[in-house]
Amino acid sequence: MQLGVSFPQNGVGNDIGAIREFVQTAEDLGYDYIFSGDHVLGESPDGFTGRPGPYTVDYVYHEPFVLFAYMASITTRIRFFTGVLILPQRQATLVAKQAAELDHLSGGRLMLGVGVGWNTLEYEALDQDFEHRGSRMEEQFEVMRRLWNEDTVTFEGRWHQVHNSGLNPRPVQQPVPLWIGGLAESVLKRTGRIADGWISATDHGVQATPDVIREPWERVKDYARQAGRDPSTLGLHVGAGGGTPDEIRQRLGEWEAIGATHATTGARNIPDAAGQIAAIRQFKAAIG
Repeated sequence: MQLGVSFPQNGVGNDIGAIREFVQTAEDLGYDYIFSGDHVLGESPDGFTGRPGPYTVDYVYHEPFVLFAYMASITTRIRFFTGVLILPQRQATLVAKQAAELDHLSGGRLMLGVGVGWNTLEYEALDQDFEHRGSRMEEQFEVMRRLWNEDTVTFEGRWHQVHNSGLNPRPVQQPVPLWIGGLAESVLKRTGRIADGWISATDHGVQATPDVIREPWERVKDYARQAGRDPSTLGLHVGAGGGTPDEIRQRLGEWEAIGATHATTGARNIPDAAGQIAAIRQFKAAIG
């Protein structure tokens, strides 16, 4: 099981030196990947009606492709995992190009975790259709994978038309791993049918424990079997959790027992870079 760290958007804020120190420390400590989310816009806090969390304009959200490109230039080994990029509010061919370029420049270190999102304001501002975002994302997977794998592509779909065109450079990984995050039954089905892994999620307020995640993970694997796929090839991303060293080691063992392949540690409630760096040092020390 690989161990990653969640990039603390507000813990390091807009301080470039703090971003550099955090990611280089994570690599030096032996973490396998950096996990970072995505929001193009933040809503005004006045009258905010969105989900609880860091989603207003008062919170920092770095653009993941640009952020990871910077991180790739100052590291040599650690991988980069979007968790999650809101794919249907973007143009599939442009995302394919950006992902191919980042994977090429980083030497094959990108994992692209995506989701359909919930923020109608972002979709509206980006001039993209919110209603059909799930089915459109399935078509995006096909378009992107073909662009990553083939010299030239002709594709005629419901939302995408590509005529005898291709990417250059193409990614080192052909294709770039595509993971899906979310909990809705349609998401679990889609993950089993077409994704390389599931970024596990729970309902708001429900703690993501191995006992809670085990059942939807089994459903993902069942959907993979129904699609004629081998469920053992799918990855499972989970949150590593905290606690005492013994509790952390026990929980990681429980996660691994249900098939988790990637576990991420991190804390939103530490407001400064020094505290964030101390936290990832402490977690690594705790697991020995």
